[in-house]
Amino acid sequence: MKHYLKKLEETIRGHWNLKALCDYKGDAFTYGDLAANIEQFRLFLNDAGIAKRNKIAICARNSARWAIAFWDINVNGCVAVPLLADFHPNSITALTHHSDSVLLFTDEEIWRKLNPEQMPLLKAAINVRDWSLLWHRDEKTANAWKQREKTFALRHPHGLLPKDVSFHTDNMDKLAIINYTSGTTGNPKGVMLTYGALSDTDEFANSHFPNHPGETIVSMLPMAHMYGLAIEFIHPNVDGVTVYFLGKTPSPSTLLKAMKEVRPYMVVTVPLVMEKVYAQSIKPALEKMQRFFSIPYAQKLIYKIIRRKILSAFGGRVKCFIMGGAALKPEVEQCFSKMRLPFTVGYGMTEACPLLGWEWWTDFVPGSCGKPVHEIRIDSDDPRNTAGEIQAKGSNITMGYYKNPEANAVAFTDDGWFRTGDLGLMDEEGNIFIRGRIKSMILNSNGQNIYPEELEAVLSSCPYVIESLVVDRDRKIVALVYPDIPDDMDAESRKAIPEMIRSTANKSLPAYSQINKVELMDTPFEKTPKMSIKRFLYK
Repeated sequence: MKHYLKKLEETIRGHWNLKALCDYKGDAFTYGDLAANIEQFRLFLNDAGIAKRNKIAICARNSARWAIAFWDINVNGCVAVPLLADFHPNSITALTHHSDSVLLFTDEEIWRKLNPEQMPLLKAAINVRDWSLLWHRDEKTANAWKQREKTFALRHPHGLLPKDVSFHTDNMDKLAIINYTSGTTGNPKGVMLTYGALSDTDEFANSHFPNHPGETIVSMLPMAHMYGLAIEFIHPNVDGVTVYFLGKTPSPSTLLKAMKEVRPYMVVTVPLVMEKVYAQSIKPALEKMQRFFSIPYAQKLIYKIIRRKILSAFGGRVKCFIMGGAALKPEVEQCFSKMRLPFTVGYGMTEACPLLGWEWWTDFVPGSCGKPVHEIRIDSDDPRNTAGEIQAKGSNITMGYYKNPEANAVAFTDDGWFRTGDLGLMDEEGNIFIRGRIKSMILNSNGQNIYPEELEAVLSSCPYVIESLVVDRDRKIVALVYPDIPDDMDAESRKAIPEMIRSTANKSLPAYSQINKVELMDTPFEKTPKMSIKRFLYK
């Protein structure tokens, strides 16, 4: 397995003047610029007395400088601690302290809300927008940071040359990242991932969706989440792909404008984004042309035309759409297959850096989430028919949780398999079928296991349903639904919607998992960065 930093080193040497990291409509940095920044940071660490293995946090919106800060930390042997900018200031403070971070890359707006007294190990806070010093605790660190460019000029009077670039890669088993989850079940845990885990993910990605120097990609997922960090940034960037950052979450029009201009080779996204594209563009177009479907070969031609328009809207160079973080609605999945849209279906989690399952649409079995990336087993006497916990092994799997012995005690089985907490089945061909989370499973009064996610998949096909969440209330199954109701609908028809959704869904559900009640929500459900609903908020 090749170290991803060896690939980055080779790319920098061979593509010195190629753009590496860009802010869309903003600053741009070449691979040569990146190398100079990494070397400057190495000299700063030496002068500040900050040794390898020290933790350094990054908490800000995506940007080219966020990415440079990550490479500065990661290449120089320190441990990167990406924190979501959307975390509450109290959480950012607590996690910076919990991770033992000695530096924090952030921005002025976030820093104003933090309390350095509650982060006693912190030596300095650096503005990721312009590299200015926001705060410092000791003069040694501050002076080393302020003098880093002068120190660099003295060490490299003729500038850094490609031949000078050499990165340490004898650290496969060493800690590279502590990534604090923002999951569906509550408090964040610090997932520890090694350089080997990142190299493993990069190798798998290269063998299935390779890239080439000079290609481009648009980054829209938060890089403080492993899905965006590993698949949308590290994997492309080490191979010479120019990464363009959109910063804050873009509007659909801004996103498509960027796609048309950047012309990415790959789109990494969450199902919700593609479901919106389907609902707003594809479905209306299909409904308009429905009357032509009875004409021989017309349906195939119509899907071909729409496919061409979708690919054109995303710049015309997209080789694949990678959708992860949640299940794709069956209706959308079927349409994309008919269109022959080049999409992938995957399954993962932070603890797997982040891939557990993956498959191309051409070989994808409807309802599954791909085949194992490494070793997967189902903890069940009959894994093809009786759901059990999905357990995993591989060099991509976490070392455990940072300073969390309670979580570590239950994270692995006695024989070394990682417990995902997901329930699933696996057929004879290795296709994985997720049935739900162990913690969200409902046990009814007759002893039947009910998986909310299966009911939610049925609800997603009902009229007016945008998203749903199934909960257990006093042994009754209640569906919380965020609807899409026309503004001109009369009050009487509006009042009848919950019962209509309930009866429609129940026609497709077995007797033991019938929905007792549907409640309409006024606002969308709160979600994690990978767009999974935070279930613990809606018990």
